[in-house]
Amino acid sequence: MVNKSSPTVNRRLLHKREVKCFGYERYDGDFDIEGHLTDVKTYGVDGFDRGSMKPGEPVHDMWLRLTVDVNLKIKGSKAEIVWSPYNICKVVEPNFNQLVGEVIGPGFTKRVRRRLGGTHGCTHLVELLGPIATTAFQTIYPKKSKPSGEVDKERK
Repeated sequence: MVNKSSPTVNRRLLHKREVKCFGYERYDGDFDIEGHLTDVKTYGVDGFDRGSMKPGEPVHDMWLRLTVDVNLKIKGSKAEIVWSPYNICKVVEPNFNQLVGEVIGPGFTKRVRRRLGGTHGCTHLVELLGPIATTAFQTIYPKKSKPSGEVDKERK
């Protein structure tokens, strides 16, 4: 939806993609950054490995969690493809462990595409890394910029 006050012609919704990201502070001092992507059609779809999909049933339902330290270094990664049109998609879930050791910062997207592009990853999960990276920065920067000790005070 664009500005609700801008006029539009009659139309019918066909596809909805939702991307939601969540930034959590863990009690061990690290952070979990989770992204969730769903694609839904308003009409039925046939011809995929999983058979017919009814209107409103997710075509894609995918999660990606990165555990990062305060310097945005990835310490853990967990990909989960709940729904996809093809059976082969779930095979790439463990490949996202290759993100461990990477630092979210300049060149991150290019390095990720080199490791997880094409058949090594999943286009949707790789695309989800952009919003996850932004969420990681937005989650951690305010904590990192506070004087030492203030973060601990907020936990009590």
